[in-house]
Amino acid sequence: MRLLFMMPVIFVLSTVVVSMTSASRAHAITTPEIIQSSLSTQCLDYQLIGICAWLHCSAFSGCRVRTSIRVKHYIPELVVSAYENTGENPWTEMAMLSPPLGNALGGGSARESVAHQHSNTHFKNVDAIGHPSEAFYQFARGFGWFCDSQAQPFRPYFISTLDALAWRSGVPEMAYPEALTPGVREMGAMGDLWSPIYPRSGFVSQTHDYKVAASTAQRAADVVTRSGQPHVYQSLIARHSPNSGIWGPGPVREGDRKTHQWQPLAPNMRMSCSIFPDGGENNQLQDPGDYAWALWRPYRCCQRRGQELLYFTGE
Repeated sequence: MRLLFMMPVIFVLSTVVVSMTSASRAHAITTPEIIQSSLSTQCLDYQLIGICAWLHCSAFSGCRVRTSIRVKHYIPELVVSAYENTGENPWTEMAMLSPPLGNALGGGSARESVAHQHSNTHFKNVDAIGHPSEAFYQFARGFGWFCDSQAQPFRPYFISTLDALAWRSGVPEMAYPEALTPGVREMGAMGDLWSPIYPRSGFVSQTHDYKVAASTAQRAADVVTRSGQPHVYQSLIARHSPNSGIWGPGPVREGDRKTHQWQPLAPNMRMSCSIFPDGGENNQLQDPGDYAWALWRPYRCCQRRGQELLYFTGE
């Protein structure tokens, strides 16, 4: 199932309206601030790692070998927001994309009646939308110094209000082996389990609000970076075409920096990236609260300078 792409004119109009009506919201983040966050050199982690050798043939000059540099770096592909109340995405300009709709009207959490029971069940809405800085990487790719990806700026890849059946009920994933087998596909460290990844829904049995939000963000990224999942979404499959000089990552997997890393955007922006658990429970907590992260994914690439890639060096 695919999520329909919003028309550019509708997006522009909605941006203007939301900017006027949501400017006073606390802990919100705006598009210019998100673009500024993408200047993080630590998240980018740019490295020259080798060269690519291409066979270039033409009718006039015959065949010869051309070379180009091979680089690796992370790209901010998505802004993933996990928030308490339906229709209140902390990314100000995007809040209008996920209003209360149909069976997705409410939000919030079921609070424990006795504090020491620790039986909270929390719920978060989650939206995954194309990172606005992706336009820069698409432009810079033409100069051969940066990689680009399939991500499109401002495209809604996952809106949990449109995935109400799966996101609010856990159907059918509550019956998957990953959801029924302890120790399989779990996020967290030994002695500090944040949440299982399955079922990939908005409900998390966890007392810490930041861990709840991070768990649902990780679940949404897990869905979006795979195809054929039982959710309503637009898949974002990384480009992996060595013959074209592009080596993209595999699907996002919890705890694996080779597939992704997260940059906190809201409530407090950080110019650094990490994977969960990230220590954000100590300095990012709102209870209850709205959170946003940039999802960065690693790429390797070199500029194509011929019809066939002969060999490449570097990791």
